[in-house]
Amino acid sequence: MNSYYLTLVLKPDLEEKVRKALLDSISKKLVGKDGKMEKEDLWGVRALAYPINKQTSGYYAHFEIQADPKDAKGLDKSLKVEEDVLRYLLIRR
Repeated sequence: MNSYYLTLVLKPDLEEKVRKALLDSISKKLVGKDGKMEKEDLWGVRALAYPINKQTSGYYAHFEIQADPKDAKGLDKSLKVEEDVLRYLLIRR
């Protein structure tokens, strides 16, 4: 088990229900069977330093997670193709 930080920037115009479902599915993928969520911070909508895909603001979320490296690698691949995620950063601490 490794410790990971995951910071996401989502599209700001997502409905609350859709955003919550997306964040839940992402955290479940990363935690997997044996992992655990240590901390979840939802920072809300904030201005971006530069436009990303014609968006000037984004919804920020930060997670601290204990997970298996295989689960983290699978999540990395799925985040790359997710349309509602503007940017993400997944690092092992």
